[in-house]
Amino acid sequence: MKIIDLCPDDEKAIIQVAKLLVESFQQNWPDAWPSLDSALQEVKESFGADRISRVAVNDNGDILGWIGGISQYNGNVWELHPLVVREDSRRKGIGKALVFDLEAQVRERGGITLWVGTDDENNMTTLAGVNLYSNVWEHVTNIKNLHGHPYEFYQKCGFAIVGVMPDANGIGKPDIYLAKSVKF
Repeated sequence: MKIIDLCPDDEKAIIQVAKLLVESFQQNWPDAWPSLDSALQEVKESFGADRISRVAVNDNGDILGWIGGISQYNGNVWELHPLVVREDSRRKGIGKALVFDLEAQVRERGGITLWVGTDDENNMTTLAGVNLYSNVWEHVTNIKNLHGHPYEFYQKCGFAIVGVMPDANGIGKPDIYLAKSVKF
């Protein structure tokens, strides 16, 4: 496996990435990219001047995963958006390798912080289905992963929960914010 830039003229890879987005998010986040057209739009937006777009590929050139980065705060902070790994390639270190590669890319561009938001729309954590406005940090401190929510993956990559947006996706459906320094 190697990690390379996703190029705007590589139509085959762009289609693979778009299909991967739709297929991978349909179970838990079906509104993220409900169609191939919406996914293609996301991929094409990743080629902007203030963006990073990287793919993990196997020896045959097949896409195993994709990660994107979006510059914010004059390049000091970058949002990790999105991250997706092919189902048959998960739990093999590809996601982690993509995250660490993105960190290196951000660091090379002078970035200081990398952050990610990860929604809980399906009661996958103990932050869902509760009123987070009362004692928000108590809820965050005592968070439990009930059904394979990705926040723990990001924590294993060195991210810390830095906040939540209660009801971001409807009543009791928060967005969990995680961040890490890329300078250390």
